[in-house]
Formats: sequence, structure tokens, C-alpha cells
Amino acid sequence: MTTANPLLDFSDLPRFDLVQPEHVKPAIESLLTAGRTLIERLTADSTPATWADFAGALADGLEDFGRAWGVVGHLHSVNDVPAWREAYNEMLPEVSRFYAELGQNLKLFEKYKALRESAEYATLTVEQKKVVDNEVRDFRLSGAELPEEQKPRFQAIMEELSQLSAKFAENLLDATNAFAEIVTDEALLAGLPEDALAAAKTAAEKAGVAGWKFTLHAPSYGPVMQYADNRELRARLYRAYGTRAAEFTDGTSKPEWDNTPLMQRMLALRQEDAQMLGFNNFAEVSLAPKMADSPAQVLAFLRELAAKAKPFAEKDIAELRAFARDELGMSDFQPWDAAYVSEKLLQARYAFSEQEVKQYFTEPKVLGGLFKVIESLFNVKVKPDTAPVWHEDVKFFRLETSTGELVGQFYLDLYARETKRGGAWMDEARARRRTAGGIQKPIAYLNCNFARPNGDKPATFTHDEVNTLFHETGHGLHHLLTRGEELGVSGIHGVEWDAVELPSQFMENYCWEWEVVEGMTAHVDTGATLPRALFDKMLAARNFQGGMMMVRQIEFSLFDMLIHSDFDPKSGLTVMDVLNDVRKEVAVLLPPVWQRFPNSFSHIFGGGYGAGYFSYKWAEVLSADAYAAFEEAGNPFDATVGQRFLDEILSVGGSRPAIESFKAFRGREPSVDALLRHSGMVAA
Repeated sequence: MTTANPLLDFSDLPRFDLVQPEHVKPAIESLLTAGRTLIERLTADSTPATWADFAGALADGLEDFGRAWGVVGHLHSVNDVPAWREAYNEMLPEVSRFYAELGQNLKLFEKYKALRESAEYATLTVEQKKVVDNEVRDFRLSGAELPEEQKPRFQAIMEELSQLSAKFAENLLDATNAFAEIVTDEALLAGLPEDALAAAKTAAEKAGVAGWKFTLHAPSYGPVMQYADNRELRARLYRAYGTRAAEFTDGTSKPEWDNTPLMQRMLALRQEDAQMLGFNNFAEVSLAPKMADSPAQVLAFLRELAAKAKPFAEKDIAELRAFARDELGMSDFQPWDAAYVSEKLLQARYAFSEQEVKQYFTEPKVLGGLFKVIESLFNVKVKPDTAPVWHEDVKFFRLETSTGELVGQFYLDLYARETKRGGAWMDEARARRRTAGGIQKPIAYLNCNFARPNGDKPATFTHDEVNTLFHETGHGLHHLLTRGEELGVSGIHGVEWDAVELPSQFMENYCWEWEVVEGMTAHVDTGATLPRALFDKMLAARNFQGGMMMVRQIEFSLFDMLIHSDFDPKSGLTVMDVLNDVRKEVAVLLPPVWQRFPNSFSHIFGGGYGAGYFSYKWAEVLSADAYAAFEEAGNPFDATVGQRFLDEILSVGGSRPAIESFKAFRGREPSVDALLRHSGMVAA
């Protein structure tokens, strides 16, 4: 195949220095054609299916397509300029159609079933067996067993859902970018930290306006809500943030960006999809490849956690209201006051602020500390590396064994940009697998949205942002430290969705170990290490408002599970009706009636978390219990426990059920006790 098109160059790293939007259509079209030709050849005859001539050959033949489309999707996420958006959206229906065809190809399905029932199946490796088993399951979930006359409709549903999901994310990004608060009176900015003011001043200069420019992107929005003394400023930004991509036309959005009809349509299509497959609802479809058995089990799990967390949350909100009234003179405490009052209470109770702590977490030291944790736990080395990148901010690194052998590589894109989708995420550029030429080494993308450095000083991160970086790195390690040799179960492939957060949440614990924190701090001005006394205050405040934070996550999870298991889009009810009922059940701080959280809930409408958001809490139980093994050993870097975590959790990827991996590591079923203890929710 010609490599004149850089998207078709699979010899090594993606050619971000060369690839342009005009390369997308010809590359993807040629790969789709090649994929269809391959499938036709593999299913053309009735010879018995074998691993080498069928399953392995199919994985080999389709990997290039997955890698090329992965580059396109990645650039759509990190460089969402009009040309890339247009190129991505032009091919998205074709790609969705191909995957729908693939999932419904009865000949492929019959080949996999025949392989599973053949004598050869018993001789396959554990990984190969799991790949075959997963494929048979996924074919059923993709409509392979549907009557022929129903398949076109099912395929149309899949295509429309892909388009709606992309449109949801684009509307949210457009609505976020459209808002700007220009402040010309410096007196209105009292309370804001210097770095936030400097960033706002720079943003205003770039926009060609006088004063300070604030946006709804996290590095700008967050400090205003947390530190700005001016309630009106906080209220305006809160209103704009809470009504993004909603039906309101008061300057924060446009009618064409309203995600409300998209959500109703997606839920209707997901329900139709589920019923065509013989399930009662989409939640059952979503749970079929997950650890959890049923929507009822998930709802019971969430409500059990809510029952334990809500008394602590009620105590948190009562303290907040009392402090606002007695110390800050706020008799009418409002949701846009919550972050601000919380920060004041935190300072009053523990005599420190996040802003004070932030000055110690400079980018070079944080990365050095993170890499030292990785090296200490898993006996590898992290070294700078070179590669073509999509933006000058992006760094590239390699993991090596102690003897210098390459393990994998990763890109690190830390800073927020207007053309980059919000949040933080890990994705793969290439998976580890065995090929004819040997072992192909994995490559990952790690993406965050932190504030860029101002001037000559290095960027500084809040402790929450450090947690976020460690979290995404945990996902990256799951991908990079696999020993998998089959694409379908290597790294994060084939791992149940509700277990995939285990390594990421596990890594967050190291942000709370003094040995780690001491080594990754240096004050941005003085170079001094974070004082132990300040760290002790942070530890004391670790579970500050932990009850409120937990019920908030439970609120999102319950809402997600209920709209996908017990909601009829044709009933006349809206997703806001469901959310309001959930809030009555678990929330302790009710937002205004005009707040439209679902319209920006991209995890479940613009990502892959539909009927799966509970996975964060589910995996928190697993990750807290896993970290407790190190606590019991008396050393967060215990070599024996670290090796066992690598061997039984990270390296096996999706080659066996996650519960088996957990029990192999822990020697027993998971327990919620460690999570409740880590969250400070053990009654005195």
C-alpha cells in the first residue's frame, strides 16, 4: 500500500508533522475498501475456521484501519479546528457503517462460532480463547443474529448514534467557546490569584480587548468560582456554565447548539437498539460485557453507597451554610457560592488554601515525581523521547526495562486550548501485540486541560490536577505495561468497563504519600519543598466535604442508569425530570431550576459511558481495596505487592475476567471497607 498519504504510514509513529485534513478521506476510504475485501476473502469459502487463517488474519488486516481512524479521532479531540471537524464528520458515517456491517456479518459470526466449537479451540492460548469468546458475545450485541430484514434498521441506528454523539460534543465545545466575560474594573476581581489574573489578562490581549477575559474552560472558570469575592461575577459564570448547549438564548448559547433534542433522540435510539437485540433496555445491553450483572444490582450498589454517604454529605452542607451565614454574612447561600465558601471554610479550618499549595507543584517536579513512582513500583525507566507532535506543548516519553529494552511510549498533552475538548483522558495510538516481525510496542496519548505557564515560570498545578495526571497515567500504564500478545485483549482491550478505572484510581493514592509529595514539590519562586506541616493540613483536609463529593458522583451515576433502564423518551417526561427525582433522593445541594447539567454530560452522551458512569464508583471499591494491600504490607512501594499488582492486574489486560484478576491479586472478593475508610466515612 502506498505511503504517500501519511495516514497510511504505519512503519512507526503517527506522522503528526505531515498529516492534514485532506488526507483523511482518501486514506480511510482505501482502508475501508481493503477491510471489506479482506472480510469477503475470509468468509468466501466453507473451509473450517482456524486461528491463524481466520481470527488472527482478521485482526492483522483491520489493525491499520483502527490505527488510522484513531489518529483522525485524536486530532478531532485535540485540534478541533473547522477543517479537522469537517474531515472527521465527513467520514464518521462511513466508519460507523463499516463497524455496523462488521458486527452484523453473519458469515464472520458463523466462523467465530465454528472456531469456538472446533477441536483447535482447546489448543488455543488463554488470550486467543478470550478473543474468540468476546467476539461471539459482541457479534450478538451488534445484531448479528437479527433477521436480515431488521439489519438495515439496526445499522441506521448505529450510524445515527455515532453522528449524534459527535454533534453533542461539538455543540458543547462551541457553546463553551462562545462565552467570554470581559472585566474592565479590577476591583471586581478581588480574591483571584495572581496566576488566574495573569492568564485572564493574556487572554484579553490575545482577543484584542482591554481588561481581563474569563471563559468557561476549566483553568479560567474554576478559579473564579473558587476565589472571586464578587458574587455577581460568580453567578454570571455559573449561569453560563450551567446552561451550556441548552435551550436558553441569553447570550451563552444558540438554538442550534441545544443538546436537548439530541439527548431525547439518543435515548430513543438506544432503547430501540436494546429491544431489537432482545433486551428490556439499553442498560442491560451496556452491562452485558461489564462486571456488574444487572441494572438492579448497580442501582442497589449505588443506593447502598448513598445511604452510607448521605449523612456525611448532610453534615458537610450544614457546616457550609452555617459558615457562609456566620462568617461571610451570606444569609441566602446559593450554589454559585459553594466552591467559594468551601475554599474559605477550608482555609479557616485547616489554615491553608489550594492556591498556597499550588505554588509548590511545578510541572518539572510533578513529572519527575510521577515518573519516580512508576519506576519504583514497576521496575521500569521513563525517559524523554522524540516524535512528531500535533502541538508545540506536547511532550513524548518512552518506558524501558532496567536493561534498556523498549516497553512502550506515550505522548503527554497537558494544557487547555480552545480547540481541545475539555476534561482529561487517555487513548491509544498503538496496542501491544505479536506480529510476524515480533512484538509491536504500545503507544498511548495522555491528555489534560491545565492552565499554561505564564512568562518564564513553569506551570503550577493544584493538588487536584496532580491527582488527575496520576489518574490518566494509571490508564496509560494499563495500556503500556501489558504483556498481551493478541490485540483483542492486550492492555485495556477487552477489560470490562467497570474495571478499567481500577489502575487509574489506584495511582491517585500516591499523591497522598509524603515520600512522593516531598519529592515532587519545589516552590515556583523559592524552590523550597512543600513543608511537612502544610502537607499534614492537606491530609487532615483530604476528606473535606467527602460526603458531598460522593453523593454528587452517585447522583450522576443513578441518573445515567435510570435514564437507560427506566425511562421512556416517548412518555412526555424529560431527562431533567429524571435528574430532579434523583436529586430529591440523594443530593444535598440543589441547583437552580434552569441548570441543565445533562446537556453537558459528555461522558454518557458524547463518550462511551452510557449506562456505565457507575463504573467510577464500582472501580473505586476495587482500587481502594487494591491499595489497601500496600497499606497492609506497610510500604506503598513494597516490591512484592507491586510485582503482584503488575502480574495480576496490569499485565494480563483483558485476557481474563477482571474479578478473577482482582481475586488473584487480593486473594479474595473485593470489599467496600477500604473505600469508606479512605473517604473518611467510618463513623467515629
